[in-house]
Amino acid sequence: LVRLVESGGGEVQAGGSLRLSCQASGYSYSEDCVGWFRQAPGKEREMVASIYRSYGRIYYSKSNSLKGRFTLSQDFAKNTVDLQADSLNLEDTAMYYCAAESIWHGGLCGTNPDKIWGQGTQVTVLS
Repeated sequence: LVRLVESGGGEVQAGGSLRLSCQASGYSYSEDCVGWFRQAPGKEREMVASIYRSYGRIYYSKSNSLKGRFTLSQDFAKNTVDLQADSLNLEDTAMYYCAAESIWHGGLCGTNPDKIWGQGTQVTVLS
């Protein structure tokens, strides 16, 4: 069973950048989809980006608040999936999680409700 550990969160000034990393161990092709999600206080969890690891297909949220500022990448040899976050603003303050899931026929990568979650890493954007 895959285990996920996030790192790279912290405090950053508005307009700054952070690089979040998700380290996977025990990876198997049964959990081929890995996604980054975030949850701000009082809000629902939302997907930021996801990737089919075995062939590298990446999906990004269509939310206007996220578009163009987040970039997902993977290092297959190191078993990491990173999220580069740029031009951060106060609304990006949230707990950021990575999650692994099996490919399913109900939707694209990131939509399977049956996920394995990491413990999260806090991102706080300061004014």
